[in-house]
Amino acid sequence: MKKIIKIICITGFVLAFGSCYYDKADVLYPTNAICDTAGTISYVVKIVPLFQQQCYGCHTGPNPSGNVLMGTYAADRAVAASGRLYGSISQMNGYSFMPKGGAKMSACQLATVRKWIDAGTPNN
Repeated sequence: MKKIIKIICITGFVLAFGSCYYDKADVLYPTNAICDTAGTISYVVKIVPLFQQQCYGCHTGPNPSGNVLMGTYAADRAVAASGRLYGSISQMNGYSFMPKGGAKMSACQLATVRKWIDAGTPNN
């Protein structure tokens, strides 16, 4: 009988404390990085590295995903001008959410892209 009570207690303990899982990385591990969108957003300095990290892996080459080609200024500008870029990365209704299978871009990344688009997508 003691053995059964012990097994029940251990099982209850494991179930009670094993189910306490909190998966909010931004809350658990906050970054103190400052989102700097002051001044002009440089395509070469800010936008290209962001697109390399988030977009170019799927949207370059001879068969770009979703038939959306990126990877050059002209291609990036065309996607931005169409409205598809910001609609997709900000995951607005009616757009294909990007990056596909990945986490939504951070508020800072979205603000950076939005400011570049609002400035007329300069090639700077």
